[in-house]
Amino acid sequence: MSDDVKTAPADRASNGPFDESEANPVRPYIDLGGIKVLPREGLNLRLEVEEQTKRIVAVGLDYAGSTLQVQPFAAPRSTGLWEETREQIRQQVRQQGGRVEEREGPLGPELLAEVPVIAGADGSGKRLARFVGVDGPRWFLRGVIGGAATSDIEAAAQVEDLFRSLVVVRGGSPMPPRDLIPLKMPATPGSA
Repeated sequence: MSDDVKTAPADRASNGPFDESEANPVRPYIDLGGIKVLPREGLNLRLEVEEQTKRIVAVGLDYAGSTLQVQPFAAPRSTGLWEETREQIRQQVRQQGGRVEEREGPLGPELLAEVPVIAGADGSGKRLARFVGVDGPRWFLRGVIGGAATSDIEAAAQVEDLFRSLVVVRGGSPMPPRDLIPLKMPATPGSA
């Protein structure tokens, strides 16, 4: 069974998403704990907070008419999580009555899902989402892409580039696989 295979672009170490040890130390990253984001023109950053725990559970990036939600997870040193995670996403989408297809994307295997949503003003009731994932050294980075980048090639390339510019900071402390690597508010300029 191929569950233990790491799934990542062949050039991940040189073109990202990066491990903290591979990142360019002089770049002015926005430090969000488990993820560092390289600021760029037109990028808006949102932190998604779990209501009960007030814990930051995801980083939302709005860019190129699209959304990219990312989550870093702890992973075993030798095995990857993307194979198993894709299967879980497939099941969830189908349980919600959606359609999902696996395809080979620029970042490796990805899922293109048509997810039913509570009908809004347009009444369409369906939302397209691309699920991407990359297994790194002792971490797994999951991304959900929405908006223009689900269908527009140019927007997709910009969002994929944004995803690949991210740095995952796994940290040295032991963590069970699949645990969310802690995220934090960025330090405001001027505060120590």
